[in-house]
Amino acid sequence: MTASGGRTGVTSRIDPLGDAALLVTFGEDADPALTASAHALVRALEGDNGARLALGRPIPAHASVLVPFDPLVVSAESVEARLQALVARLPAAIEPEDEDDPLEIAVRYGGEDGPDLAELAAANGLRAADVAELHAEARYRVLFLGFAPGFAYLGGLPAALATPRRATPRERVPAGSVAVAGEHTAVYPRSMPGGWNLIGRTDALLFDPRAAPPSPLRPGGIVRFVPR
Repeated sequence: MTASGGRTGVTSRIDPLGDAALLVTFGEDADPALTASAHALVRALEGDNGARLALGRPIPAHASVLVPFDPLVVSAESVEARLQALVARLPAAIEPEDEDDPLEIAVRYGGEDGPDLAELAAANGLRAADVAELHAEARYRVLFLGFAPGFAYLGGLPAALATPRRATPRERVPAGSVAVAGEHTAVYPRSMPGGWNLIGRTDALLFDPRAAPPSPLRPGGIVRFVPR
């Protein structure tokens, strides 16, 4: 493990992940500034010919970047040194990029489409209508995709809606279910097991393996939910 911090003030930790990847971690919290640093490093890697030598595609998460490499071509030490150099060049304060045209997702809140809405509202001292209003008023940033193809973790959930996962996961969550867990919200791109709190549902198709790209959601993108 190596901790680094350049003159810019950006700090990170670099850890090996197996024999063919390094993980650059900027922090542990769900912080838009940390996500912005992770995305800035990805852009730096994609634009730097020296860093791209023998490297695979960098994969950002909410506050980290996985950097795969070919150990038969380049050593972990040289990749780590290059990563440290790139991190040192990042600005100390990186503002999250904004977008004029967020992806809008139409949602039916409550009822059969959102079976956990009333319970989530009661747990937070709100009315069901308050939950729908607060959820739809926020603008969300795609922090990363994971768990399942097309499943995007969205940051920016109002603090009043933060709710733990369900104690007992469902064996089947319908595709298009809009859900809340902890400080995040998300849309289930297909039917699958899950333990998030279901507050609504959309008809939007958020993962199609035949499309290019297969998901309209990408790390750093902005999402708005529109009540129907």
